[in-house]
Amino acid sequence: MPVINFSYSDLCDLVGREVPRKTLRDSLPLLGADLKHLDDSSDEVSFEFFPNRPDHYSVEGVARSLRAFLGYEPGLRTYAVGSSNIDLVVEPSVDEVRPFIWSALVEGNDITDPLIRSMMDLQEKLHVTVGRNRRKVAIGIHDFRTVRPPFTYKAVLPDEVSFVPLQGTRSMTPAEILKDHEKGMAYAFVLEGKKRYPMIVDKEGEVLSFPPIINGIKTAITEDTKDIFVDCTGTDLNAVRSAVNILSTALAERGGKIKTVRMLKDGKEELAPDLSPKQMEVDPGYVNRWNGTELSDTEIVDCLRRMGIGASLKTGSIAALVPGYRSDIIHPVDLAEEVAIGYGFPRFGRSLPERSTFGEEDELVAFSNSLRTVLAGLGYFEIVTLSLSNARDQYGAMSLPEEKSVIRVRNPVSEELVLLRTSLLPSTLSILRRNKHRELPQRVFEVGDVVIGHKNQVRMAGASVHAKASFTEAKSLVQSIMSALGLPNEVSQGAHPGFLAGRCANLLASGTEIGVFGEISPATIESFELKYPVVAFELDVEKLFAMHKAGRKG
Repeated sequence: MPVINFSYSDLCDLVGREVPRKTLRDSLPLLGADLKHLDDSSDEVSFEFFPNRPDHYSVEGVARSLRAFLGYEPGLRTYAVGSSNIDLVVEPSVDEVRPFIWSALVEGNDITDPLIRSMMDLQEKLHVTVGRNRRKVAIGIHDFRTVRPPFTYKAVLPDEVSFVPLQGTRSMTPAEILKDHEKGMAYAFVLEGKKRYPMIVDKEGEVLSFPPIINGIKTAITEDTKDIFVDCTGTDLNAVRSAVNILSTALAERGGKIKTVRMLKDGKEELAPDLSPKQMEVDPGYVNRWNGTELSDTEIVDCLRRMGIGASLKTGSIAALVPGYRSDIIHPVDLAEEVAIGYGFPRFGRSLPERSTFGEEDELVAFSNSLRTVLAGLGYFEIVTLSLSNARDQYGAMSLPEEKSVIRVRNPVSEELVLLRTSLLPSTLSILRRNKHRELPQRVFEVGDVVIGHKNQVRMAGASVHAKASFTEAKSLVQSIMSALGLPNEVSQGAHPGFLAGRCANLLASGTEIGVFGEISPATIESFELKYPVVAFELDVEKLFAMHKAGRKG
């Protein structure tokens, strides 16, 4: 969780009155923070805030919440948004690179050390958390007086333009920045594999930003800056808009005046930022059921207002206005949680459960554990791999077509973890790949979940790699497993693209296919960068369990 460091005196200035340190110790944890440092003799304060509230990643956001929570200014905090007549043109060339951009202009800022410190810290906190280390969201702030609108967001070739980047001493192309600049080398992975790079330029072709890597030195914020231009690019439009709302309203808390930027793309236009509150309704009974309370409608309204949410009574429900910087509220249950926080957790009291319950191990889990004991007894080491995988390992390396029903991650943090696995065997072979420098033989197994048809299924897979690995070894292994379970079994000719033709078999029990085993094909071995013969198996644990259970009843 991000740690927010700020000045106690600066916080009090933003709140508009002195807030006793004891009040901070008592109140901020109720808003979702852990105290790190708050000394009566020091002006420095540190709190670690929960990741669901990125609007608390700056002292400005903390002060805004405290004003509502402590009853100084309850209800919806609104910001006047004027017009700037600035255009930002988004070219179609960015669609395949970094498709979304949002913006704002904040005029009349008084650039002080606390503001600079807070904005730089907020920017980086958003990059790491909401931005997924700049992959999902990246923010730039610029001295508006140094450039001339309209601005253009486009994709350029690696050596098409050059500019002097922040912390740079010479003009560099995007390719040179990624290779030689400190920030370029640190974040080059975000643009890996791209043939063009995103760029924001002004009317004269001056570079404002090379997102998500670095800004140009021409627009660096100085003590003389008054008007700040904010750009935010990324791969998720909602996250991009939320980040701009958080940063622009933080500047507005310092006295800045927010103005819109006209976003032009594909013949359409939008005004950014959009700070219009989200309108929601919630049933008072729903809130009380979730929280175990008996609050009146008026009390629920008061609790929401303490959380900085606009609230008013309607016939049979409560109308809520969620501020534009609160991207964490998306469902009525979120409003119920806000009511609980606004009511105050200490007021809920304590009580013992009305009924005593006793837990016991799930039968399938117990059966899976017995399989682990069997495999360990046969000389195999257990591994645990991630449920997320990639198409290259799951399908390409196994010579299989990609399943249409495979579940993909919308915003993956890594190219290696982009879908939910449909087979355990590729994960098992990938472990052998990572350990190919170790001595042989290596024998590993895993009991874990795969996702087939949007449902979890428990599978067991294992693999053995050494110079003399053969089909006979694999057959002996699976038959030993079945014998340990007391289940009859038979073997039939199998066919699987990942296995060697003629050295692959299906395992059956009572006529039901349980899984596959055999020698891995040379193509698959090469795909996983292995150099020795490999035998492997994958079995359906749930089918095994059903047969084992039926056998016990019989």
